[in-house]
Amino acid sequence: MIIVIIGAQWGDEGKGKVVDLLADRFDIVSRYQGGHNAGHSVYVGDKAFVLRLLPSGIIHEGKICVLGNGMVIDPKAFFEEVDQMAAQGIEITPERLKVSSRAHLIMPYHRALDHTSEERLGNEKIGTTLRGIGPAYEDKAGRRGIRVSDALVPELLKSRIERNLAEANRVIVLYGREPLRSDEIYEEISALAERLRPFVCETSHFLSEAKKVNKKILLEGAQATLLDVDHGTYPYVTSSNPTAGGAAVGAGIPPHHITGVLGIVRTYATRVGEGPFPTEMLEDEEPVAQLIRERGNEFGSVTKRPRRCGWFDAVATRYAAELNGFNSMALTKIDVLDTLDEIKVCVGYEINGERIDTFPAVSLDLRQIKPVYETLPGWKSETLGITELADLPANARKYVDFLSESVDVEIGLISTGPERDQTIILRDSVMEGWFK
Repeated sequence: MIIVIIGAQWGDEGKGKVVDLLADRFDIVSRYQGGHNAGHSVYVGDKAFVLRLLPSGIIHEGKICVLGNGMVIDPKAFFEEVDQMAAQGIEITPERLKVSSRAHLIMPYHRALDHTSEERLGNEKIGTTLRGIGPAYEDKAGRRGIRVSDALVPELLKSRIERNLAEANRVIVLYGREPLRSDEIYEEISALAERLRPFVCETSHFLSEAKKVNKKILLEGAQATLLDVDHGTYPYVTSSNPTAGGAAVGAGIPPHHITGVLGIVRTYATRVGEGPFPTEMLEDEEPVAQLIRERGNEFGSVTKRPRRCGWFDAVATRYAAELNGFNSMALTKIDVLDTLDEIKVCVGYEINGERIDTFPAVSLDLRQIKPVYETLPGWKSETLGITELADLPANARKYVDFLSESVDVEIGLISTGPERDQTIILRDSVMEGWFK
């Protein structure tokens, strides 16, 4: 069994908790794209783990984790996270963590170029995390990237750094920054590469062999569908493919080996950074947005940036379900809405007075959208920690059913809080089968 977990909105849907919940039922957890620009928060008792590069399954003893070829890895950030986990009692060894030899490295000049790119765009900036993710993927597409395997060959690493830095420094200096030195970068990266060496393997072969002996594999993405470079709100997107199709490429597995796709959705929507957000709560709804932000702790786990908050967008989520082929959805943070008198759900869009029920490709159209809402009554009672569907307030159950019907996908899991056990698994759902 190979299951892919996909964010169905703009990220921060709670993928970390769901992967953590499922990890006990799987043998291997693999990341397949992205870098350390998005954090997954996992709460276990009184401990909070913030994972940027490492799959959420690393917290579970005996589970093997993989960083796939579709990722871009900052080796310095990688070992900072490994050391941080060790300080929290989680030892990371080469037996437990495999790093693809084909993954690309984020270099110091990528971080510098990320800053200059945002400065150059001015008012049209993307709102990146400035961690070098985009420039690393640009080098990958431009066939000048440095892969993990390259970094393990000293003379090759040295020549690639010198070649790439000559071009990067032209841009860096143009924007008034000090040029970087190739010898300093080589010294830093070569030492980190040697420390990385024991973790490196051909991860696609490793996963293929695991599949042959019926190991259960969980594929974990970063970011989410509406940030996909092809299918998201371009150009305000990430630089990779977080969608289900990207999972096969980024992990190096045949598409037909994937047996299920789980979409993670919130009871409301959030977005970090720039870009269109049709259901965003603006000035007249800012008190509600602030309430949700505080109750939901809607601040980036890595960047600490406050997230923009909005109502659930059934049109965008249905689009995500179609793209990814969701078999089931996990609904998170229902408890955040406990105090609201009424809750809106976007069920359609209007552009220039014309009703549309599909997700537009043009970002200008997305900015002109007038959401068509249906308003549902709130439940005004606490759902935190509920573990049985029958114990949810009647209006909360109606809200869950309405979202499922609007997206036309079952909801198989409801998260009622950040802890592992604050979860409802719906009986007779596809999701329940994955938990067995």
